[in-house]
Amino acid sequence: MTQTANPWEPRLEPLAQDVATVLRSMGGSAHQTVVVDCVAAMKRQRGEVITQDLAVMIVEVFERYRDLFFKPFGEGSMRWALAPGAA
Repeated sequence: MTQTANPWEPRLEPLAQDVATVLRSMGGSAHQTVVVDCVAAMKRQRGEVITQDLAVMIVEVFERYRDLFFKPFGEGSMRWALAPGAA
């Protein structure tokens, strides 16, 4: 499987890269809890420690990278998506 270059990835922190990878694998959007669960699974597969604050850290990544992630159903939703052109 060939991966296309993502213009955001060189400047993203590793957790944001994981979040973007999960969203891409889900077709570009997913519920926040699904993203948290999938990122945790990815980290476990790599042998990384999963901290209790992982969900909080992922929400912070979503908010910090609003040029890459957005809420397609509005601010009250917990569904996140990749910005157009990022998938």
